[in-house]
Amino acid sequence: MSLPVHLVASLSGVTVGATVEVEGDEAHHAVAVRRLRVGESVVLTDGIGTSVVGRVASTGKRAFAVTVSSVTTEPAPEPSVVVVQAIPKGDRGELAVEVLTEVGVAEIVPWAADRSVAVWKGERADKSLARWRSTAREAAKQARRSWLPDVAPLASTAEIVHLIGAADLTVVLHEAATASLADLAVPRDGRLLVVVGPEGGLTDEEIGAFTEAGAVSVRLGGEVLRTSTAGVAAVAALLSRTPRWSAGE
Repeated sequence: MSLPVHLVASLSGVTVGATVEVEGDEAHHAVAVRRLRVGESVVLTDGIGTSVVGRVASTGKRAFAVTVSSVTTEPAPEPSVVVVQAIPKGDRGELAVEVLTEVGVAEIVPWAADRSVAVWKGERADKSLARWRSTAREAAKQARRSWLPDVAPLASTAEIVHLIGAADLTVVLHEAATASLADLAVPRDGRLLVVVGPEGGLTDEEIGAFTEAGAVSVRLGGEVLRTSTAGVAAVAALLSRTPRWSAGE
């Protein structure tokens, strides 16, 4: 059985035998909801590569302490994958964030595409972004990730063009594209960018701006996936051709 994973603000300088205090909402959920008990083994991670395993030494209403028995530090996965996700309607945004986190993306960028039905403005934007970030956090714990994904603030098309310029490979998913994702040469390291359009599809202006900036318009296959699942399918196809998903590397 896998040990439960909890996030902490920092594990800097932590060594075997040290005691780590977990406080706030994370501790409250563990103690009050999960019924964490003294003596139970847990994993703590700082979300930037360091994880520890230890036993619970004490618990309180909104705190618990862990005595560290092992420390592991992992480098950031290469290549890193960033997904630009057009805002879907309803709760499909959280679904997209959940599965993208589980598959191992480094960053998710919500995008206000021209044909996005949902609109993030004012208080709604703040609440929606908070939900995406919370979803990513919980999905990362479930997936036992030592590196948590970033969920960036809402981006415009012009800002996505800038991201394309900084990537080693950018693919834009488009059902009318003639190029296949399977035909692309995928870098073994660096930064991969995947752009997922809205349910209504990309506009000609968006495709033009992205390809002019260096992106490649590709299709996944004969089927047309929903925006909430197209990203994870594309990321999985890309990662299967990198050392991250290659046995023995």
